[in-house]
Amino acid sequence: MVAETELSHVDGQAGELWIRGHRVEALAGARSFEEAAWQLWTGVFPDDAAGVRAQLGQARARAFAAIDPRDPALRHADGMDALRALVARTAVPESATELERAIVLTASVAVAAAAWQRTQRGEALVAPDASRWHASDVLRMVQGEAPDPARAAALDRYLVTVIDHGMNASTFAARVVASTGSDDVSAITAAIGALKGPLHGGAPGPVLDMLDAVGAPERAGAWVDAELDAGRRIMGMGHRIYRVRDPRAAVLEAGIEQLERAGVAKGRLALARAVEKEAEARLAARRPDRALRANVEFYTAVILDAVGLDRRAFSPTFAIGRVAGWCAHVAEQRRTGRLIRPASRYVGPVPA
Repeated sequence: MVAETELSHVDGQAGELWIRGHRVEALAGARSFEEAAWQLWTGVFPDDAAGVRAQLGQARARAFAAIDPRDPALRHADGMDALRALVARTAVPESATELERAIVLTASVAVAAAAWQRTQRGEALVAPDASRWHASDVLRMVQGEAPDPARAAALDRYLVTVIDHGMNASTFAARVVASTGSDDVSAITAAIGALKGPLHGGAPGPVLDMLDAVGAPERAGAWVDAELDAGRRIMGMGHRIYRVRDPRAAVLEAGIEQLERAGVAKGRLALARAVEKEAEARLAARRPDRALRANVEFYTAVILDAVGLDRRAFSPTFAIGRVAGWCAHVAEQRRTGRLIRPASRYVGPVPA
């Protein structure tokens, strides 16, 4: 065991995720990203959510002021490369408290991700509106106009859903760096590097490619059979921890339902459900020894597409939510005062 934590608990057998003692289903859609982040950082929900909104909004404004639109990092083809380079330059005052550092870095990731998306489309950067809720302002900075409230609410639900998830690879990377006594910016930059890997944060885009290829619900079964016959993976199915359906998939599925009721994203949910149903049945028949159910990335693709984000931006958007959890883990690791130094087993040649 690498650490004891109060931040989140993942039960792969029961299919549960707790964030500071609250099931993810009770947080996403009920609490704003600001409230969920504050509770993760401090252990309590804020008495004044609007005050937290203002603090994070002001931090976005400062982060934007530090970005040069001519910065070559904004022209990286890969959004995670851009995010890593831009966040690495974040200026955090030496006198800042751990809570202030978390706010600065959470704002920095959001502003950098939005600026990269605007640059990739050849559009001018959009300054933050410090009076807006975080998710709403992220969409505004990306799209250049005030977002539809239903889409803003859906993105907020997503950011809360992915805010933390146990000792995953990027969180572990952040904690290792923090354990050495290095600074928060270095720890978050390391986490971004880990999240870039396709085995950790890279599947939502390919899920959308899969849904595009299937095209219609009635084609789902035949398409899944053809993919399995060819020895290819079904994207968004299976998880290293969960032996049942990922609880976050249900949270995001509910968010897509809300979007459809609001007149957004018609048809995608029926297609996604059909593919999930057929994939689950066929995988169970072919691989009865392995539990392969829908994971968070399956419905991430649908909900982020519905709010109007390009699939190339899905991993940077994941980081916009997860950075709050990284910051909480960095602070928790510092309080232990312990260097993480795992053991290894030597399997090389023996000296003569």
